[in-house]
Amino acid sequence: MATRIIVWILLLAIFGFGFYMVLKKSDESKNAKAPRGGGGPVTVTTVTAQKGDIGNYLDAIGTVTPVYTSSITSQVNGIVTAVYYKEGQIVRKGDPLIDIDARPYQATLLQAQGTLDRDEGVLAQAKMDLQRYEDAWDRKAIPKQTLDDQEKVVLQDQGTVKLDQGVVAFDQIQVDFCHIRAPFTGKVGLRLVDPGNVVQSSGGLTLAVITQVQPITIIFTIAEDNLGQVQDRLRQHAQLTVDAFDRTNLKKIATGKLLTLDNQIDTTTGTVKARSLFDNKDAALFPNEFVNARLLVNTLQDATLIPTSAIQHNGQAAFVYVLQDNTAHMTSIKQGVTDGGTAQVTGINPGDVLANSSFDKLQDGSKVVVAGQPGPGQPGPGQPGSGQPGSGKPGSGQPDSSKPNGGKSGSGKSGSGKQGSGKPGGSSAP
Repeated sequence: MATRIIVWILLLAIFGFGFYMVLKKSDESKNAKAPRGGGGPVTVTTVTAQKGDIGNYLDAIGTVTPVYTSSITSQVNGIVTAVYYKEGQIVRKGDPLIDIDARPYQATLLQAQGTLDRDEGVLAQAKMDLQRYEDAWDRKAIPKQTLDDQEKVVLQDQGTVKLDQGVVAFDQIQVDFCHIRAPFTGKVGLRLVDPGNVVQSSGGLTLAVITQVQPITIIFTIAEDNLGQVQDRLRQHAQLTVDAFDRTNLKKIATGKLLTLDNQIDTTTGTVKARSLFDNKDAALFPNEFVNARLLVNTLQDATLIPTSAIQHNGQAAFVYVLQDNTAHMTSIKQGVTDGGTAQVTGINPGDVLANSSFDKLQDGSKVVVAGQPGPGQPGPGQPGSGQPGSGKPGSGQPDSSKPNGGKSGSGKSGSGKQGSGKPGGSSAP
């Protein structure tokens, strides 16, 4: 009984092993016959690598910052008597803006001027007495002590006059503070005070705000990693261009130039501030506006350019599919500068045709068919069985009137090796 069981187990094992080998050989046969890429040529669209120039840009968020901004406050106490500016007006340097009642300060100035006049008279008298004493001393008519005392009196009176002159100058400044003028050319904001308002020098009330809008600057940040290449260009005294785009980064607002870099890196962000200057003649840039700034560091000449859509990545490695003889060849590349949808690469040559679609089906060595063109083994236009009109010109459907004999083109042979009959699919006359 035990022997029978062992025999049956051996027979079952042999049958199972044979069945497994048959299935394995069948799978290998199918895999050998199946073409790579999933059972037939892969239809792709193509792009061609071009040779050209591309800019190396640094993009950043920037803030429109006026060159000068002044929040004007009162330096004296008093009542506002006049407001000369209009809201949003462009004022020139020195234009009157606001007047404050200056009569109390004019009265104080007048007192100081009177004191100065009096002390100047005292000084003049002391100098006259000194001259008399010097003459008397020459004749030995007075003691030397009297002459020395008078010299010191003159010095004291000179000090008093200087003190009075300082008081007069200070009071004159107070009077000038009552007449506020524009410190520079710029645009004035909304009116903040009206005639009759009382202002104080210690109150901190802003009377007017002026910003210079022409020219104007944009401040943006540059990453610490990119600082070296920008500094190299500045050492070469290159004028770097900066473009300002709107919030959507679609419309270019203005073009300016890089003015300078800050003197230190912000350790919290690892960036350094940069200031760019714009003429802003059309006033398109508005103070404190957020914009997208693009700094052109340099321009690469005669670079190999391809669309970024043709580049594929495998981890950190980048590659493209180069098409040759209807076959896709995976080629490793090194991606460099990118500008919009165009990238500068190395590893391929200008003129190479690249796949630009169907990447999920492509493999190295896959057979491909370019969209809009016949695949391998498929009849093209004008060939028998293509269903397209034939002619003396391949695929034209009409006789070639420029050639004799009804327009036989070239050798007069179609893709079938016979002369073109001018019949679509060999069925209709021209």
